[in-house]
Amino acid sequence: MDMTGEQRIPAPREAVWRALNDPEVLKACIPGCQELNKLSDTEMTATVVLKVGPVSARFQGAVTLLDLDPPKSYRISGEGQGGVAGFAKGDAKVSLEEDGAETILRYQVEAQVGGKLAQLGARLIDATAKQMSGAFFKRFGQEVLARQEAAAAPAAPPEALAPAAPAPRNGGEGAPAAPAAAPRPASAAPARAAEAAAAPAPGRWNLFGIGALLAAFAVAGFLFGGMAGTTGAGLPVSTEFVLAVLLILVAAIGYLFGRLDGRQT
Repeated sequence: MDMTGEQRIPAPREAVWRALNDPEVLKACIPGCQELNKLSDTEMTATVVLKVGPVSARFQGAVTLLDLDPPKSYRISGEGQGGVAGFAKGDAKVSLEEDGAETILRYQVEAQVGGKLAQLGARLIDATAKQMSGAFFKRFGQEVLARQEAAAAPAAPPEALAPAAPAPRNGGEGAPAAPAAAPRPASAAPARAAEAAAAPAPGRWNLFGIGALLAAFAVAGFLFGGMAGTTGAGLPVSTEFVLAVLLILVAAIGYLFGRLDGRQT
């Protein structure tokens, strides 16, 4: 079974070469790979579960890297045993060609299969091998691109790495609490509005006081005139008594006027 192909990878050739020799990258990209251990710079062991048509088997094998020419090319030689399912072995030549900021990966594969796998027919085996090869290189290109983007991502600023301030503990420990805002003085506008509504209209008590004072003078004059002219059976009333009564009335009206006027202000 022979197979050739190529894959364009949007990454520099050095990055692609490093990924081809990274066991973690290879394990993530090989379809059905369960284990991949690097024994040395040129030797690895692998465990892969494959399904070819109706046959499914678990292959355990070894891989050796030969003819290394970093970062241009190398050759992969491997062999795996799948128990009653048979065996598989082969070589793959891999070359990397720079194309600007990208890399063209070319491969040539020669493989042999035996046991039950060989009984499935060359056509089914070739179709399965091409499908697995296409899946591997597609994943490989995605993995290399993801690593390139992660390496090019800017580092987090120091502020983002700084630990958050500890929350205050019970008892007042920790960061000091922000000072409480000073209470605003209660507005006197509502109280003044209520007083203004309850207070009498300007000039109301002045007019009342003047009217009351005039009425007192009229009453006092009437009493003065009536009592001063009383004779005979009437009770004799002196002028001094009438004047005293008049002064008391005037004083009382004046005191009442002052109290009411004081409430107005």
